[in-house]
Amino acid sequence: MTSHQRLSRIEFRRTPVNAPAQVRVCVRLRPSVGTGQGQDAPCVRGVDSHSLEILNWRNEMETMKYQFDAFYSEAATQNDVYMGSVQPILRHLLEGQNASILAYGPTGAGKTHTMLGSREHPGVIPRAVWDVLQMTRDASGEEWKYSVSMSYLEIYQEKVLDLLQPSLRDLPIREDRNHQILVPGLTQKEITSFSDFESHFLPASSNRTMASTHLNQRSSRSHAVLLIRVGQTQGWPPYARRAAKLCLIDLAGSEDNRRTGNKGLRLKESGAINTSLFVLSKVVDALNQGLPRVPYRDSKLTRLLQDSLGGSAHSLIIANIAPEKRYYFNTLTSLNFAAKSKQVVNKPFTQETLPEIESKRPSADFSDAGPAAKRPCPEEEQPSVVEEKSLSTVLPLENLDPAVVERLLRLEALEKEHAGSGSHVLPLLNTPRRERLGILKLLDETRRELKTLKEKQQEMEAKALQEKDRALAPRVLAKPRKQAAVLPLQQVQPVGETQGEEEGIVVIKQKKGGRKRKATSLNSENEAPPEWEVEVRPDLLTRSKENILALLNSGSVKDLMALRRIGKKKAQLIVAWRNLYGSFKEVEDLGKVHGISAKQVSSFLKANILEHIGNLQ
Repeated sequence: MTSHQRLSRIEFRRTPVNAPAQVRVCVRLRPSVGTGQGQDAPCVRGVDSHSLEILNWRNEMETMKYQFDAFYSEAATQNDVYMGSVQPILRHLLEGQNASILAYGPTGAGKTHTMLGSREHPGVIPRAVWDVLQMTRDASGEEWKYSVSMSYLEIYQEKVLDLLQPSLRDLPIREDRNHQILVPGLTQKEITSFSDFESHFLPASSNRTMASTHLNQRSSRSHAVLLIRVGQTQGWPPYARRAAKLCLIDLAGSEDNRRTGNKGLRLKESGAINTSLFVLSKVVDALNQGLPRVPYRDSKLTRLLQDSLGGSAHSLIIANIAPEKRYYFNTLTSLNFAAKSKQVVNKPFTQETLPEIESKRPSADFSDAGPAAKRPCPEEEQPSVVEEKSLSTVLPLENLDPAVVERLLRLEALEKEHAGSGSHVLPLLNTPRRERLGILKLLDETRRELKTLKEKQQEMEAKALQEKDRALAPRVLAKPRKQAAVLPLQQVQPVGETQGEEEGIVVIKQKKGGRKRKATSLNSENEAPPEWEVEVRPDLLTRSKENILALLNSGSVKDLMALRRIGKKKAQLIVAWRNLYGSFKEVEDLGKVHGISAKQVSSFLKANILEHIGNLQ
């Protein structure tokens, strides 16, 4: 991009895919543990690579069959799950489309093993990051340049916590104008290799909240979300930019506290986990039923998954289940959730920002114009001739600066020279570029000066017209108007009218020391009107303060809240002070209460004095 170009406007473009994409669901069966007899006996059996069946709890002689996009039996490896279901989704990232992989299931069903795995058998997260880095390296070239960054967070007891830079700060979840979910303040680290990823991810994983229960030695107590962002920048015009996001989510499992033995903090954590998973189920139901309101905001988890369920991402749910009878109802619940999720439809699209390029106004120094200076000047840069009348008839030139007059006359002569060509554009294309740009600059500056002079001329004419009208208008001396103030419950009139000083509630007197202007016989209409001030009769002022003081010393919180400028908090502070230090001796002692300033006491008196005086009358 050359120096005379700039980004003037960012256009956000959505390129939809060929058709809406349903959420893909696969089920993985954990290997059986135990004796295989009694409660350890299996209750789930695989039928083929897409379906399984589970015993009917009402009649064990019958089975219920479920069909999904893929079913992975006990013998399936980490590589089988990844290659069969996860890897096909990642290609959409290079198209600027979001993707999401979510591990769901009860506690102890193997979700964390599926997502993380071990060094010998890596799970979905390390394999996906490795492939994303490899794909971006292979695809980078002259047309597109790629960048990859990562963020890692957990949702613990409805708090969004940063795992890359741990703190107790609860991060907010926001939605931008393009309906993209984001977390302001979340740490973002750029990664260029898998070793970079490991150096950030492994320490952050140790920050995740884990604990031991009766069912699992290392049970996840929070939902963990790894965000991988893939940025693309086009190498030549229109320099489009794309942004894609990969969400890798390891959910905490639903728990039956009777089997896990949770107490205290573990019980509170379990309640938060089960509540968020229940809201997740409600979101899926609302999407399937087409309800007008989907309860994404009822939990932090569903708010973060708004892109993944019913949003703009290619989503995959890996439902992990256990085969033993003792986990029968947890397994049945997971299968029902997986079956409902399979019906959710997302609408992925490519997100592009297209910078619109426009030329700057040419500067005075053209030595750095570069190769672009050899190109012909586009027609939109050539100003058209707007003025058809002679400049001397439009503006009186005798009142202008001689240098400006000379420039205007030169411009007029130049326009007349080319008036017979029939074109409204000056034929300057045959002149050298520097001279042409100089003429264009001179023309632009001249027109701006002409516009400024016209505006000044109009202002001077308007001012002269006003002075002429003022000189012809009859001179009438304005009488000073009397000003009266209307107070609550009674209308107050100035002294000398129908009310005297002893009969009214307040007295209005002319203010002493007010600003005065020297009156003249020629311009007496500018004389300042008299200023008035309000004075309250001393006896009524004293009685009003006594009533307020009595209410402060004996009133309850509810009684004090009836006063103006006293809310519930201040009323409670007044009662507490009164109980500690005794009664108030005067109303001004209210400033001794902690939390009430002298300025607030003054405002309190002004707001309540006149109201109590009206009640006295």
